[in-house]
Amino acid sequence: MTPPQLVVHRDKELMAQAAAARLITKIVDAQASRGHASVVLTGGRNGNGLLAALAAAPARDAVDWSRLDLWWGDERFLPEGDPERNVTQAREALLDAVPLDPARVHAMPASDGAYGDDADAAAAGYADELAAAADPEDHGPVPTFDVLMLGVGPDTHVASLFPELPAVRETERTVVGVHGAPKPPPVRVSLTLPAIRAAREVWLLAAGEDKAEAAAIALSGAGEIQAPAAGAYGRSRTLWLLDAAAASQLPRALYPPASA
Repeated sequence: MTPPQLVVHRDKELMAQAAAARLITKIVDAQASRGHASVVLTGGRNGNGLLAALAAAPARDAVDWSRLDLWWGDERFLPEGDPERNVTQAREALLDAVPLDPARVHAMPASDGAYGDDADAAAAGYADELAAAADPEDHGPVPTFDVLMLGVGPDTHVASLFPELPAVRETERTVVGVHGAPKPPPVRVSLTLPAIRAAREVWLLAAGEDKAEAAAIALSGAGEIQAPAAGAYGRSRTLWLLDAAAASQLPRALYPPASA
């Protein structure tokens, strides 16, 4: 487990802009070294804010969008095109504005797709897609993502892994159907902690006063079953990107000495 690094920005707008610039650099570096890059997107206000900031960034043209694989950490199990689906929001914020290769945009299945309304079958199908994309050097059933981004919920949930629910306890499968989620919609599809930990870098995004307690709990030694965000970490780096409001309850010993 890599110890988390923290960066605290003045406000959520600056956090989104800085995170977008950081992501562009990571993608360009990965493409320069290996010819391609893979990123796992997150939804919610912070994930979508980052994508909107990336769309507005002049440096976005440094990315070769045709050589970028996009995956999702979780999805609301709703019909294709539903405005609440993460992929729908991502398309509006960024994806429709850049020349992506459609074959490399790996949206999670919809509830009116090939698996019908069976979220567990949809999860198994997405797990198969991940496994098919993994190379031998990945040493596992998912690709080694360059960056995997997660929004942190006020209850410390990440992806659709909620405290104490079965999905956060999963140790074998890489993708699971989630039933009875405490926030709507109740049925979702989510990566598990083992899949999340396959990423080279995991970035956790938190902005706003409503995220302050969750950030403090997750960064203060809580267990991953009670605080799923505490169990989200990368192989080489775990980065918490916060605004001042979300960092307001952090112990001073954790607060980074030099933040923007």
